[in-house]
Amino acid sequence: MAESWAGLGSAIASFLFLYAMVKDHIPFQLRQYFANFFHKVISFANPYQQITIHEYNGDYMRRDKLYAATQAYLSVACSYRARKLKAELGQESDKPLITFDDYEEVTDTFKGVKVWWYASKRVPNSKTISFYNEEERKYYLLTFHKRHRKLVEGEYLNHILREGRDVMTHRRQRKLFTNSPSRNWYGYKSSAWSHVAFEHPATFDTLAMDPKKKEEIIDDLVTFREGKEYYKKIGKAWKRGYLLYGPPGTGKSSMIAAIANFLEYDVYDLELTAVKTNTELRKIFIETTGKSIIVVEDIDCSLDLTGKRKEKKKEENENEKEKMLPGKDETDDNTKLTLSGLLNFIDGLWSACGGERIIIFTTNHLEKLDPALIRRGRMDMHIEMSYCTFEAFKVLTKNYIGVVEHNMFNTIRTLLCDVNMSPADVAEGLMLKKSRNKDVGACLENLIKVIEAAKEEAAKKKAEEELAAKENEELITDEESSVEKALDLENSNSEK
Repeated sequence: MAESWAGLGSAIASFLFLYAMVKDHIPFQLRQYFANFFHKVISFANPYQQITIHEYNGDYMRRDKLYAATQAYLSVACSYRARKLKAELGQESDKPLITFDDYEEVTDTFKGVKVWWYASKRVPNSKTISFYNEEERKYYLLTFHKRHRKLVEGEYLNHILREGRDVMTHRRQRKLFTNSPSRNWYGYKSSAWSHVAFEHPATFDTLAMDPKKKEEIIDDLVTFREGKEYYKKIGKAWKRGYLLYGPPGTGKSSMIAAIANFLEYDVYDLELTAVKTNTELRKIFIETTGKSIIVVEDIDCSLDLTGKRKEKKKEENENEKEKMLPGKDETDDNTKLTLSGLLNFIDGLWSACGGERIIIFTTNHLEKLDPALIRRGRMDMHIEMSYCTFEAFKVLTKNYIGVVEHNMFNTIRTLLCDVNMSPADVAEGLMLKKSRNKDVGACLENLIKVIEAAKEEAAKKKAEEELAAKENEELITDEESSVEKALDLENSNSEK
């Protein structure tokens, strides 16, 4: 054993001596040539190739999107094969990301081809001064057989990017935006939108609506979400418009929240009264992202969309009739938000920027909207949010008091057919404020009292309206009689 170690030490000493001689007496160009030749020989003998995916791109300022997608993809597809795992919580995520730790290797299979993933990092020299103060630079190393290079570059990486983005979408913290500009610490506007976390609990299961209509809406949303290639094939922007109309309290806002939770989209609540010009509207739209819902609530109150044109007079001539924001100065057409600007926002050239967007308008008065605004192609699906039906009532009782059948249901069914009540009023009737004890019978009895009171109030109001109409009709009749008597008197005087 001692002789073996002595021989190894002698061999190492001889190699170091020869290396020093070669380094001092052989020119650098020749040494570089032999190094390249040796590398080619090794590469020729090695049938595997590698692709490195760094965490940061060339400017070291932005996290590479492919790296983030790869990390998300591997956390789902391959992390169960790893022995060492790590958990991370991203800035825009509400769920931890579990993936394999550094210096760990896992395998993946795509279309029968086996590849290897290795997570590593490069720690910079402590003596090196870095402007960005980076402690380490992580990267993924993808190894595969060279005969599968076309498959890896052409399909596998795209597969990783697509699947990884889906994983990040499911894990991210969704946001509710409003067009109230935020300011940075310099005092300048940093974005046209400010946001908070979107945490509305409404879902289609809790939405008080007829089940058939609900199922129709869900099928339409699924078709839209999976229709990227179809929209591209027919030459249309990947977007869809929904018009929600109905009386107050019928669940229009809850429907928007249910759609957002079902699709896992962000919500942009657009306040049109805060937008001054068409140009500003386009800038706001450009800053929205894909997988989002753009909402304009009470569209009939945001713009003058009654279908009537306003005539504007100037000192020299009349300008064209145009719908303007109420209360705005009408001296310069280019400084106003117009109906044509809103229509271009919905389905013009600018609407094709990005993709996978839903635009939702809500209104309490459908008849006030201009037909050009709500035609098919702009508002593709019109959804009536009606008064509470018996089917919607059953959803509310399941949500609020946890029952699906009761002997009082028949009485309530009859009452709901005789009076128009919004789901919000019915839900309020199911809630007992004096006691925390959720007695089913007491809740239903309280609801029956509320519906009966509403029925009496509706009957009283109807009687008052009929009386007022009758009095108005009598007044008109008396005026007509007075006019006829006056005409008869005038005619008789003329004849005389």
